Amino acid sequence: MRDHVRRNTQSSGMSTKMIRHYEETGLIRAATRTGANYRVYTPRDVQVLRFVRQARHLGFSTKQIAVLLALWEDRSRSSGEVKRLANEHIANLNLRIQELVEMRDTLRHLAAHCKGDSRPDCPILEKLAGAAH
Repeated sequence: MRDHVRRNTQSSGMSTKMIRHYEETGLIRAATRTGANYRVYTPRDVQVLRFVRQARHLGFSTKQIAVLLALWEDRSRSSGEVKRLANEHIANLNLRIQELVEMRDTLRHLAAHCKGDSRPDCPILEKLAGAAH
């Protein structure tokens, strides 16, 4: 049974805008159209949309998702390749987390030293302007 894009958007958890974007970029195949020009999807298409949504939720890039989709659809794949991609992504996430912690700590320090009163001096703005603090 085929459904209209709106119903599939709801069942896949992905917005119509994102579905169209992924179609335009080639991440997912373009939907077939009815005579009234509605997009229609098969249950398999909905599975693919859910796969993409889950991968995006885990922070994978569009390029990484394309590789993961190809591996998912390749029944002769090696799980070692999937694990390698996952571990590589974990390492990248750890770097991003470290960067975020450093940003938070810097901003916390600056905010603690900002008087927050009627005076114009503010270490937060000085730091943003590149002034030494």
